[in-house]
Amino acid sequence: MTHKSSSLLQSLADRVLIWDGAMGTQTQAYDLDIETDYMGCENCPDVLCLSRPDVIEEIHRGYYEAGADVVTTNTFGAAAHTLGEFDLSEKAEELSHAAAQIARRAAEAYSTPEKPRYVAGSLGPGTKLISLGQISFDAMRDSYAHAARGLITGGVDCVLLETCQDLLQIKAAIAGVLQACDQLKRPYDSVPIFVSITIEQTGTMLVGSSVEAAVEALRPFPIASIGLNCATGPVEMVNTVRTLASRWDRHITLMPNAGLPTLVDGKTIYPLTSQGFKDAMELFIREGLISAVGGCCGTTPEHIAYLTELVANTKLGDRPTAKIAPSCSSLYTAVEYRQDASFLIIGERCNASGSRAFKRLLEAEDWEGISSLAKNQVKDGSHILDVNVDVAGRDGPRDMHEVVSRLVQQADAPLMLDSTSPDTIEAGLKAAGGKCIINSANFEDGEEKFDQFCQLAKRYGAALVIGTIDEDPEQAMARTADRKFSITKRAIERASQIHGLQISDLFIDPLVLPISTGLDSDRRSAHALVEGTKRISEAFPDAQLTCGLSNVSFGLKPVARTILNAVFLHELVQNGMSSAIVHASKIMPLNKIPDVQQQAALNLIYDRRAESTGGTGLPEDITDESFDPLDELIELFKDATEESNSVSIQDLPLEERLQKHIIDGENEYLQESLDEALQKFAPLEIINDHLLAGMKVVGELFGSGQMQLPFVLQSAQTMKKAVAILEPHMDKASTQSKGSIVLATVKGDVHDIGKNLVDILLTNNGYTVHNLGIKQPIDAILHAYDETKADAIGLSGLLVKSVNVMEDNLRELNEKGVKVPVILGGAALTRSYAEGHLRSVYDGDLLYAKDAFDGLSTMDAIATGNTNKLLKAAAERQSNRKASVVKHAERQAESEPSSFSSTATLTRSEIPRDNHVPTPPFWGTTVVDQLNLRDIFAYINPTALFSIQWQLKRGNRSKQEYERLLDDNARPKFKEMTERCLKEDILRPKLVYGYFPCSSSGNDLIVYDPKDHDREIERFSFPRQKSNKHLCISDFYRDEQECASLGHRDVIGMMCVSMGERISEYTKELFEQDQYQEYLYWHGLGVETAEALAEFWHKRIRTELGFGHEDAHDIPELFKQGYRGSRYSFGYPACPNMNDHEILWRLLDPTRIGCHLTENHQIDPEQSTSAIITHHPSARYFNA
Repeated sequence: MTHKSSSLLQSLADRVLIWDGAMGTQTQAYDLDIETDYMGCENCPDVLCLSRPDVIEEIHRGYYEAGADVVTTNTFGAAAHTLGEFDLSEKAEELSHAAAQIARRAAEAYSTPEKPRYVAGSLGPGTKLISLGQISFDAMRDSYAHAARGLITGGVDCVLLETCQDLLQIKAAIAGVLQACDQLKRPYDSVPIFVSITIEQTGTMLVGSSVEAAVEALRPFPIASIGLNCATGPVEMVNTVRTLASRWDRHITLMPNAGLPTLVDGKTIYPLTSQGFKDAMELFIREGLISAVGGCCGTTPEHIAYLTELVANTKLGDRPTAKIAPSCSSLYTAVEYRQDASFLIIGERCNASGSRAFKRLLEAEDWEGISSLAKNQVKDGSHILDVNVDVAGRDGPRDMHEVVSRLVQQADAPLMLDSTSPDTIEAGLKAAGGKCIINSANFEDGEEKFDQFCQLAKRYGAALVIGTIDEDPEQAMARTADRKFSITKRAIERASQIHGLQISDLFIDPLVLPISTGLDSDRRSAHALVEGTKRISEAFPDAQLTCGLSNVSFGLKPVARTILNAVFLHELVQNGMSSAIVHASKIMPLNKIPDVQQQAALNLIYDRRAESTGGTGLPEDITDESFDPLDELIELFKDATEESNSVSIQDLPLEERLQKHIIDGENEYLQESLDEALQKFAPLEIINDHLLAGMKVVGELFGSGQMQLPFVLQSAQTMKKAVAILEPHMDKASTQSKGSIVLATVKGDVHDIGKNLVDILLTNNGYTVHNLGIKQPIDAILHAYDETKADAIGLSGLLVKSVNVMEDNLRELNEKGVKVPVILGGAALTRSYAEGHLRSVYDGDLLYAKDAFDGLSTMDAIATGNTNKLLKAAAERQSNRKASVVKHAERQAESEPSSFSSTATLTRSEIPRDNHVPTPPFWGTTVVDQLNLRDIFAYINPTALFSIQWQLKRGNRSKQEYERLLDDNARPKFKEMTERCLKEDILRPKLVYGYFPCSSSGNDLIVYDPKDHDREIERFSFPRQKSNKHLCISDFYRDEQECASLGHRDVIGMMCVSMGERISEYTKELFEQDQYQEYLYWHGLGVETAEALAEFWHKRIRTELGFGHEDAHDIPELFKQGYRGSRYSFGYPACPNMNDHEILWRLLDPTRIGCHLTENHQIDPEQSTSAIITHHPSARYFNA
């Protein structure tokens, strides 16, 4: 190790080091010419090291002047493969060398004995990914090696691999730096490697890797540090850094952006001021989480100066002790070797040597089929997947690369790469970003080949399986416990002491040999393995043990194999076996195996023959010296067959099958079932007696909470498809409807999901529905009724104002003399209001439907003339309500002798208004139309999406059962849809927001001109609580007198966000195509993504106002108002007046992002929302 690098690591151990800030932010401040300064290479700032070294050195000096201990070279894009985009690949080493020398000069100029200055050689991620086939592992490694040679010879103290977004890229870069050291004949520790990964707001790296996966994938490599930089600000990094500190025992660096970046008017804006950045960084130092701090995009020398002050004046806390559990990892998640509730399950089915299905798929090069096979193993419970592609006559390395490059992205499980060929293993390692396990090394071909596998494990950071096989010419495979132990001891010592592998990363395979052959040489194999496993696990407690379990039962009947394998596995685990290669779905729990079968298996495992015949002794209840446990097991299972719990829908009787199609929403074999039914029943019989019977069961299951709405809609889709198949076989008389209804969302209301669900259920239960759509005036509804002579009118609406429109519509029906039954429904409408006040308004029958199934049962009553029962029940409920209200009023009168006077209700609450009034970054409004959907998706509330929008409710399920429902249905669907949105133009996020000077006056909030803070331009009047704390939104803002004392106005934020018109169009298309389930999913996603954008941008506003660092560090906590201030939307209890949207519209002009107000002051398109924002610490949601 060189003196400088040793000094750097020593300084990191002694104190928190200050890194520099952004380079790009600084170079952009210079007036540089593209042709001369950038050498004609726009967007390649690295070339400034050759053309304008003075500029780069001045930037370095600026950071040293601000207090930085370390500056990074201007070589973020200097790897050869990145420079190749500018035809500068050959200059990678020259440019990197020059950059290092520039930084070195500045460092020497500012270094003192008390404060030495250091240089970190920066290498960024580049623009090509191995996983996408854009570059090979070897090419990327060599590319980084070129740049690293220049940095090292130029004098850097360490190499910083920064803004890393892909684990495979990091591995290639580390390999490149180490290769450069080899080429320069320098020891690896002479230039420490620092790795800084980028975690998105989703909580993962760009490719989906969790921080735990990154830690385990990188732990085996000789790196000094893992850190975070870019993508987000410091607040968003808190929990990730805490997680990192809990699992990583080396240095941690932290270099956040100056807040979350956003494109405004074509410019990238970072909201965190130097003070805000400093405030947000304090926590990391107080908790002792980091060794070095600095800045990334948007940070300047001023930010670094504030950091320097913070570090100097803040005591470094005690870093929590990292708890390291030996693990491997997929690209996405980490998996511990020692499982608490299970052994480590290694799936065996992706093995060409043991799975005929996999071999067939491999030979057909059916890569999708192989991926599906792998994913099913994970679904069945496999923690790790064994992958073996060794087939005679095929190109093993190519096959391994093809398979692994797909599995790492599609199957979330670490891979065990299984081959006797080092080349095949290496091909897989070069395609896997996670930490793999190599299977396997042994001494059969001597120490040279054993060493080859150890070197691969060391070079690629993999764990290693070691089989107990050596060079013995007579019996290479260890059969006895003594041989198994001695080979294990030799292998562990060589792998750990000579090759530097961690013992915890060594998997010892003591070899499972068959005991089913009847040969005397095989009889003791299982017993010897149990004993050998016990001895190895006791002598090497840190090592792992594994085995290929199914070998023990080779040649037996499948059912006998299942039993023997299960019992043998139990014995091995009890004696220290920590993992096994098995078929996860065929592992039978011991408690499901009858005692007699267990005993028979144990007799065979422990060779309980008579000692006179070479066994270990007969079982206690047997005296026959000729007893053979193998014969006993075979006899026990001679007539047994494997049972299957799955019954194909084709195996059911026709009548049951028809219902099952509907109940399960199963379209497979639907045509065949209906064709068969038509031979026996008339089409109308099939519909009424069988298919609708299935829909009735669906309704009952939904009503009892046993079926969720998405699956109801799936059933409706199947019903629709079945009717379409039957229609050509029906005459017109047969297609008579059960009844008809005119259905509409009332004037000014843009919400259609509830109405459309009613349409779906009625249509698929034999009714004719005239669905008029949204924003329907009463004239259009009356016209449709006159045209259709429908049996009922259904009105829907979401918000309170829509209920008022419903009342107006009822009065209009009265005036026209229309007395048709009316069904009312919608989120803002209560049963009591409908059955009470609105029923008294209408001259005809008025009925309330709380949901779509209630609407169906109500329509059934109307169609059959049985509404009297429903009306009588409603009248009884209303009578009971009135009695309850009288009693409540009497109790209130007794407990509250005097009611609040009008003066009291106008009294301002006692909310203190001595809080600091923040200064916004600008006054007025601005439009933001370039937003990253990934950022927005991170703020989707999964509870609101899954439970409310998608109606996947927990009901009577246990927490574990509900989580399984979400894992099987909601979460995969959410991932599929969001990935599609990233590729297709379905969601078009836009927003307009701004800041206005304001003050309060009683219940009023006065808004002033952004340019003239004394000129009133608008005024909100908010309601005040008549009791409790007498809260009013205006109370959270300073009044005129307080503003005068302060010397300036208070500030209010406002915003309107939208997902655009396309999502509304798309959901309409899905509905019209009878894709009901997809319609529900996409409608819900659109609504919740709009809410997520509001949440995301509210966070941005808090950051811009300077108190974003006070936010909760978990996004789920933000959904519970885990932040300062509040966001109020019109129509909700604190500000229920929807008319106030008009004021907000005049201030923000959301028409600029395609949003318009309806007659009811709702926002169109539906997937939009707006809010006013208060910064007051006491502001919370309340009912006015």
